[in-house]
Amino acid sequence: MTHSPHWGIIFLVLRRMRAPLAVLISIFALAVLGLTVIPGIEVDGVARRMSFFHAFYFISYTATTIGFGEVPIEFSEAQRMWVTACIYLSVIGWAYAIGSLFALMQDAAFRDAVRTERFSREVRRLGEPFYLVCGYGETGRLVTRALDHLGIRVVAIEIDPVKAAELDLHSLWADVPNLVGDAGRPQVLRLAGLEKPQCRGVMALTNNDQTNLAIAIAARLLAPDVPALCRTRSVEIAANMASFGTRHIINPFEKFGEYLALALHSPSAYHLLEWLTGIDGTEVKPHRDPPRGTWVLCGYGTFGRLLAESLESEQMPIVLIDRDPPPDGTRHRWVQGDGTCAPALRQAGIEEACGIVACTGSDVDNLSICVTARELNPDLFVVVRQNHYSNNPLFEAFESDARVVPSRIIAHECLAILTTPLLVPFLDEVKRSREDWAASLLDRMTDRFGWHVPHVWSIRINASEAPALFALLMPAGPEVTIDALLRDHARREHGLACEVLFVRRDDGTRTLLPDSNYRIQAGDELLIVGDRLARNHLALTLENPNTLDYVLTGQDLPGGWVWQRLARRSG
Repeated sequence: MTHSPHWGIIFLVLRRMRAPLAVLISIFALAVLGLTVIPGIEVDGVARRMSFFHAFYFISYTATTIGFGEVPIEFSEAQRMWVTACIYLSVIGWAYAIGSLFALMQDAAFRDAVRTERFSREVRRLGEPFYLVCGYGETGRLVTRALDHLGIRVVAIEIDPVKAAELDLHSLWADVPNLVGDAGRPQVLRLAGLEKPQCRGVMALTNNDQTNLAIAIAARLLAPDVPALCRTRSVEIAANMASFGTRHIINPFEKFGEYLALALHSPSAYHLLEWLTGIDGTEVKPHRDPPRGTWVLCGYGTFGRLLAESLESEQMPIVLIDRDPPPDGTRHRWVQGDGTCAPALRQAGIEEACGIVACTGSDVDNLSICVTARELNPDLFVVVRQNHYSNNPLFEAFESDARVVPSRIIAHECLAILTTPLLVPFLDEVKRSREDWAASLLDRMTDRFGWHVPHVWSIRINASEAPALFALLMPAGPEVTIDALLRDHARREHGLACEVLFVRRDDGTRTLLPDSNYRIQAGDELLIVGDRLARNHLALTLENPNTLDYVLTGQDLPGGWVWQRLARRSG
């Protein structure tokens, strides 16, 4: 059992202020004792002495405020000398105590304890659903901003105080409780609300794979019902995470390899995936599709190996350039050298290649490789890896065909999984589809909604998300089709600017692109694409029985229960 941060602060104060408090208590006790012992003015030949009560009362207001009044009777010379000495002693004691208190307030451990207590109090008071973001780097910042834009609360843990302080500088709608600490420690995760019923998911987005592994284990054991999303660049750690049931493991390099392979054999499916999983409201600019032919990979690290496997799965010839000698058993042509120099690129056959991937761990080297390669072959399809988001202006200035930004890849995956869980199985269906089918769907969607990333959401026909429609359909309600439901509640003859992409039923049945006459049943989960206004209108239809009745039948019933009964009788 762990102590709360509140008790930790009290124990810390008592421990650090033990000596000053002991000095003050000793001074007060000595002063009181002296006043009771020293004889006072003689009355009728008898020297009067102060009682303990009067001595304590006098020292209490004199030693603390230097206020002076001789009570209960006038003091003798000896008593006045003693009081003078006590005044100076109390000043020294209070100066020592106040100085120690100021030093305590500047102490790093005390300030951390106060911040932890404040964080714990904010999390305890959080009564709405939230997501726990572990690691507020580039990925955590993108995820937090996107969730805040959607009106979803976030609790953040970051081990770097500088990065954690950036939360207060960003213009977010809601306050984000944040703690400077190691998210790999179970007690920190508990303090951040991992076990609270309002916690909807935890994201392990730190740059340390071991820490992310520790977060995944803690989430699995402490909150098995809470979905955990973990980033990693290690195949071994990903396998370790999967071995104890981590639901979502995101390797940005592996994901991009899948995207590149998808773009090679089904460009339209890749464009559709990019359009649906982008940040809401941003524009996805159509770009040329990656060509088939020889590809040159500069850098054979973790990313280079995964990318080579993806290109090899599409039967693409590969030439590798790396400073290190080739590993044993490599099947690809190898050029040992520096891809930033023209000789190594020429030796790799850059003039005849169709594409190049700069996948080293240095942003400067990657840009240098791409600029040199583009000069040698202007028609080259260029893929560049961007390691740090701070170098974004440089990469924006260079016109590459594709840019690999691990933080964005992870952020898009997290948002797709957490905010619209039905989007993942739909995209799996898209990846397995034919190119002509994906091209037809992409043209239809972009003609209707444009190339700006649409609003994608999912709803479940149950008592919490669609109470009006659920009550109408249970136990054996009327037939409700998609066409009838997706109507404007203000002008029923107009349809909403949205479309159902995917339906999953309780029995596991899945329907891809259901037609307008598809009958909706209680328990159905719908994936919808459209604009935000359409979502708001549909939400009102699903929640308000009067609005739903008008959308389905055209009857505009009065709002009150009595007026509704009268309207039905007169009808």
